[in-house]
Amino acid sequence: MKERISLTLDKNLVKKVDDLIDGTTIKNRSHAIEILTNKGLGSRIPQKAVILCGGKGTRLRPFTLKTPKSLIKVQEKTLIEHLFDLLKKHGITNAILSVGYLKEKLKEFYKDGRDFGMNIDYVEEDEPLGTAGPLLLLKKELTETFIVTNGDELKDINIEEMYAFHRQSRALATIALTTVDDPSQYGVARLQGSRILEFVEKPEKDKAPSKLINSGFYLLEPAVLDYIPEGFSMLEKDVFPRLAKEGKLFGYPFSGQWFDTGTMERYEHAKKEWRGLE
Repeated sequence: MKERISLTLDKNLVKKVDDLIDGTTIKNRSHAIEILTNKGLGSRIPQKAVILCGGKGTRLRPFTLKTPKSLIKVQEKTLIEHLFDLLKKHGITNAILSVGYLKEKLKEFYKDGRDFGMNIDYVEEDEPLGTAGPLLLLKKELTETFIVTNGDELKDINIEEMYAFHRQSRALATIALTTVDDPSQYGVARLQGSRILEFVEKPEKDKAPSKLINSGFYLLEPAVLDYIPEGFSMLEKDVFPRLAKEGKLFGYPFSGQWFDTGTMERYEHAKKEWRGLE
């Protein structure tokens, strides 16, 4: 719940606040002050995100033969730029890109992130490590609650609300769940309250336990790293099922936009329907 308050600020300070407003990621003066307050207090949301962008994007060939999937554009921005916008909307400017396939092109494009209003580091996969393996390489950096997100989806999630849910649930891992009309092409969450019991892979539409699927956006505690085996491993197959069995995996349903770009058909749909961040 939010409360309205009045503030009296120096004119020069107000100007600095107004300079942050771009009409998209920071919409108005109130939003700018809220973000600055969150960032200053440093306790309401995680401040570091890992973006997984090391895959080959084979289902988007021939586009991805010479171009990393995360450099493909939707409405004049790369997929990762849209994720940057989501993070910046909530005052998060520190990101680690997990890169593998055509990694030099990604590093050349995003550099240190300054041109995008971000502070970017990289973890490099010499061999494919899956969605979990790269996190083990970051064990020294990931010492507080952190975000992990796939780099090939468009999503609009209230990260602050999700983090409050995560804390209240005392979860080790929270998955943002989105609703789809036909869950038969996805892994579908079976829930007990907010606790995820399992994901049922590609069930028949009329037998699906819900219409909630994994949106590829997670809040994780550092303790999750202890569940990751060495080498190639997947959060979805190697980590989350173990957490679910221990009752430590929770689902946060959200109603914002979500688009998968994993196939040419879905990519074309995303290009037409994505409305940007609200």
